[in-house]
Amino acid sequence: MSRVVYEDNHLLVVDKSPNVPVQADASGDSDLLSEMKAYVKARYQKPGAVYLGLVHRLDRPVGGLIVFARTSKAAARLSDQVRRHALGRVYWAVVRGQMAPEGTLEDYLLKNTAKNQVSVVESDTPGAKYARLRYRVLAERDGFSLVAIRLETGRSHQIRVQFAHAGHPLWGDQRYGRPYSKPGEQIALWARELHLEHPTNKENMAFASAVPKCLPWAWFSQEIDAISAGGAGLDGENDKTI
Repeated sequence: MSRVVYEDNHLLVVDKSPNVPVQADASGDSDLLSEMKAYVKARYQKPGAVYLGLVHRLDRPVGGLIVFARTSKAAARLSDQVRRHALGRVYWAVVRGQMAPEGTLEDYLLKNTAKNQVSVVESDTPGAKYARLRYRVLAERDGFSLVAIRLETGRSHQIRVQFAHAGHPLWGDQRYGRPYSKPGEQIALWARELHLEHPTNKENMAFASAVPKCLPWAWFSQEIDAISAGGAGLDGENDKTI
């Protein structure tokens, strides 16, 4: 069950459960947007339809933090933060292999909408979109690395595609991690931190979500506990978490 971690008249920040679609899709499965609209309607006894603006997304198998806007004004201002890359999103992932301690991945991505598949292509490919992210290795063990990732662009499947292309596919990625990922493995990608400016009072806000306790996260439990206790983000700063 997804969990509300913060709410006011303008924002709703939710800790999304894995394998829940953010919005309704062809599967017909229960989706987070509908679930949160029902939550707001019941909690505040709102008559009629409930407005909830979707300003960014998470892939269905990915868990962690996502923010919804409760007013159209908040939606416009949060969407502007997304466009300006001012809405900070830090993900944690467990990837195969050892990487340089920190670095940047830059690629051009092309999405095949019919197959819901993204690939790395040449920069002059029609429809290709520039993708950039920064990462830092937090820990290494037995041929796997725990990495923190800050998105600087927001492309579909970006983290999964770029790390796979770099030779470091994510644990449990059934789409881009083959032939390494086994059926039934849950992708080790988590929306760990969310940083934003409140759309009305301009306060800088930071939220953090705990990663699961299961494998492969459990391999790094000591490091994760130490990092969480210190409150350090990707840049090594002490974040104000709510």
